[in-house]
This record gives sequence, structure tokens and C-alpha cells, in this order.
Amino acid sequence: MATLQTRLSEDLKAQADALFKDMGLTTTDAVRMFLTQCINQGGLPFQPRGKRPNSETLNALNEKNGTSYKSVEELSELWK
Repeated sequence: MATLQTRLSEDLKAQADALFKDMGLTTTDAVRMFLTQCINQGGLPFQPRGKRPNSETLNALNEKNGTSYKSVEELSELWK
């Protein structure tokens, strides 16, 4: 039997422990399941994604008649 160690924040560990406990699992069980699925599928068992924008950001992105810029450089001129 091998041991796997990883470093993560206390907050992430606490959130993961609580989530998996609600599912009847330990974090160790969940990690073991994750690794098993990676092997079974020959890669990650999910599509990695970034966080979704919050509602304020989505509203700004979808704003009608908002200001648009042709490039990042043009926008960055505002910050000088």
C-alpha cells in the first residue's frame, strides 16, 4: 500500500471533508475514486473548467450600448 500526500489550504480541506461526509465518503475515499476513474477513462473523468463569472460580471458582459474597445491596448490607455 502506498501513501499519497498533498498540500492544500485548511479551508479547501474542510470544505471537501464536509462535502464528502454528506455523501458518505471520506476525502481519502474520494481521492481513491478519482484516481480509479482517471485510470478507467484514460484521463481526467471530467472536463476542466474555469469559474463561471458572477451575475454582476455577466450583466456587464451582456450590457447593451456599453463601451467596447478594439484591443486591450486601447482599453489600457484609460488606466494611465
